[in-house]
Amino acid sequence: MKKHIYATALIVGLLLAVLPVYAQEGHVLDIGVRLQKTVQLYNENGISIQYSNDALLSEKLYFGLSYVTSRLGSALGSNAIKQHNLLLSSSLFFRPEHKIRPLVRLNTGYFAANYEEEMFKTIPHRSMLLSMETGLCFDTSLPLKITGTLGYNLITGNGVDGPGTLLPLYFQTTISWDILKK
Repeated sequence: MKKHIYATALIVGLLLAVLPVYAQEGHVLDIGVRLQKTVQLYNENGISIQYSNDALLSEKLYFGLSYVTSRLGSALGSNAIKQHNLLLSSSLFFRPEHKIRPLVRLNTGYFAANYEEEMFKTIPHRSMLLSMETGLCFDTSLPLKITGTLGYNLITGNGVDGPGTLLPLYFQTTISWDILKK
């Protein structure tokens, strides 16, 4: 767990260190919270970072990094399974000049569950991630964006061939702030 927190802090720190270089017109760097719910299972919360610029299809194409964990959701103060998702994403936003923007997103990444008991060590607890999302982004007059999507994990598990808590359907809401917007 500590490794995940340190890695996330390092990535955010590096991004903040290079901000003055990119803090110019035409660049977007959205940083916010991602609230994710797997249907019939856990709440997982964490951070999300999305980047775009005018050269990337006129701010229609975004690249991102997200980290969500049940430790900040269902496992907070309970005995729910602690699981972590690290996602790299590519998003295509439509109608960039409008307040409400439809989007599609492709995610890939890594999933790990911590079952905590020695007797569960033989059960699959790690997996690659590949998922698709579609939804809407509400772009306010502030640098604030609220995005809601429905996602589908293409790689899932049943407890034998993959982690039993990696289910196919989820939805998420991301509330982010463009820290480069003046």
